[in-house]
Amino acid sequence: MAVMEAAAARSRFMAPSTSPLAAQAYNLRCTLSFGDIYAQILVWMVVIFVSLAAGLALMGTSKPVLALVGVGLILVLSLPFLLFAFTTTLLNHIALEPRSAAEGDPA
Repeated sequence: MAVMEAAAARSRFMAPSTSPLAAQAYNLRCTLSFGDIYAQILVWMVVIFVSLAAGLALMGTSKPVLALVGVGLILVLSLPFLLFAFTTTLLNHIALEPRSAAEGDPA
């Protein structure tokens, strides 16, 4: 009973939705393909190989701790940029398409 009263009280204070998205049904479609992220993967692989090469070069100069720190630092600092690039590319390829009347209600 209290739940129904709380819902009724909330509905009195909520403004009706005037958003055009509320009246129309939409399909969510992802248009991302492998070609969209291929260059990002290649760049990150280059970063990994360059950091490993730098680490091996530092290993050879009898500074193994510096080599491990250098490789770790490069990988840790490059990972957020990779994740940001992936997520922004994904979000740019998400499309909301109006559902046609022929498709009907999926429920």
